[in-house]
Amino acid sequence: MIKRIKKVAGHGHHGGAWKVAYADFVTAMMAFFLLMWLINTTSPEQKRGIADYFAPASVSQTTSGAGDILSGTALGDDGAKGSGSADVVQALAPQAPPDVNNSGQSDTKPGATDLDSAETQALRKQLQARDDAAFASAAQSLRQALQDMPELAELSKQLIIDQTPEGLRIQLVDQDGRSMFKEGSAAPNDRARILLRAVARVINILPNRISISGHTSATAVGQKSDGDWKLSAERADLARMILQAAGVDADRVYQVSGKANSDPLYPDDPTLAGNRRIAIVLLREAPVLPPGN
Repeated sequence: MIKRIKKVAGHGHHGGAWKVAYADFVTAMMAFFLLMWLINTTSPEQKRGIADYFAPASVSQTTSGAGDILSGTALGDDGAKGSGSADVVQALAPQAPPDVNNSGQSDTKPGATDLDSAETQALRKQLQARDDAAFASAAQSLRQALQDMPELAELSKQLIIDQTPEGLRIQLVDQDGRSMFKEGSAAPNDRARILLRAVARVINILPNRISISGHTSATAVGQKSDGDWKLSAERADLARMILQAAGVDADRVYQVSGKANSDPLYPDDPTLAGNRRIAIVLLREAPVLPPGN
């Protein structure tokens, strides 16, 4: 047998070891660039959390002990048993919204709160504009009715109609020599009854609820009487009874109160006759809000 040995000129094949080394180098470089990118994108708080995670267990200093292995120190709550970066991660974690259901999903769509708020504001403005127009029309109707009826034309001077934030306010006020109630009495006279019936016709035009309050004036010497509270409340309640007898639904009466002389129409002179009055307010109705608001 003849054994022939083939000689290869130049450098021979050294195996695949270089491929493994090259792959390790590429992996290390990728890890390095990934680390540099993470360092550039993380916040200082996150960096501190990462540092705490890789930091060795800390010990708490104490004045007790001797020169043993811990050198007078003891493990603290933030040491080996500490939660490491968990506290930092928990502090940085956002709070879950209050409307998250059991499945972890939020029931409120992004921007839904702002949208609902805008819709509510628009609804309130629309309702207020509608109330203003209705109140203006009702006030004009009442003034026209007073002018058309001879028996009410002279009484129109004792009627004050204006719009307030609460709603349309109609006030029946006393004038010097023209009182609506007998002195110290809660019963309205014929003049007041005629005015209240005329007001009832206007109230029945609108669906709004009403508030009725009675007011008195201070005495000639400027003193306030305790009996004015009861007197003003009784006058307001009798006015309610006259309005209901004129056709106003009892369910529309929201409030009946006596304010005595605590809210004078003429604060500069609480003794004026005009401070004795009955105030009837057609209340602005709150808008019907969507469910959940």
